[in-house]
Amino acid sequence: MNRTELTAERLTLAYERDTVVHDVSLDITPGAVTALIGPNGSGKSTVLRSMARLHPIRSGTVRVREGDDDTTDAVALSSRDFARRVTLLSQSRPHPSGLSVRDVVAYGRHPHRRRFAALSDGDLAAIDKALSLTGTDRMADRPVDQLSGGELQRVWLATCLAQDTGVLLLDEPTNHLDLRYQIEILDLMRELADDHGTAVGVVLHDLNHAAAVADNVVLLSAGRVRITGTPAEVFGAGVLSEVYGIPIVSRVDDASGLVRVESLPRRCLARAV
Repeated sequence: MNRTELTAERLTLAYERDTVVHDVSLDITPGAVTALIGPNGSGKSTVLRSMARLHPIRSGTVRVREGDDDTTDAVALSSRDFARRVTLLSQSRPHPSGLSVRDVVAYGRHPHRRRFAALSDGDLAAIDKALSLTGTDRMADRPVDQLSGGELQRVWLATCLAQDTGVLLLDEPTNHLDLRYQIEILDLMRELADDHGTAVGVVLHDLNHAAAVADNVVLLSAGRVRITGTPAEVFGAGVLSEVYGIPIVSRVDDASGLVRVESLPRRCLARAV
């Protein structure tokens, strides 16, 4: 079982001279799902990319810890060693052509292979497992050029899973997916955390998805952490309406026991009065 932890300590991040994230700290812990939420422009994706070493850090530290080992500064690891520990499903990805689904998923094995080496039995098993977990095994031999946006999204997720890391970072993974596959991705996140000990960090826009899947929620606003805690603690703190600038109410659903968040356009609310 994976026991890798990824920690951000007092991150300050910028685009050229514009500071967009201020003094943010958070933990992506083994066996748990941590959801980053907040309005557009709040810094969620930038934080996640910096933790994956894809955005430069102006100040602060990202650290990796495996099991009971001492923590290691992420920048001290080679690219290959880091990629064996942490993977990111980003929003912007290349659109490959002339390749099958299985070929694309096989790219996830790159940190574990020597250059030009053939796929090992372990590689093939990891690829098959990733295809099965994401439901892409049924399209494994199809050219990726023929896939819909939602199908391709699942292929890229399978590629990340084939990388077989202890930390999985996901930047809006339910985008372009219909309702069925949104729920399947949420279920998969819980399965990876609960059954495999994976540390999952995910950016989500749908607050109800975050409430359903997350153990910990980090609410960002204007590049700062506004509040962090369980879904009940964050959504029950009375700050959502202020942060998002619209009326938002939260309640506990009697049937599921989950926190549910509701908002309506102002004109709809006016009609209901």
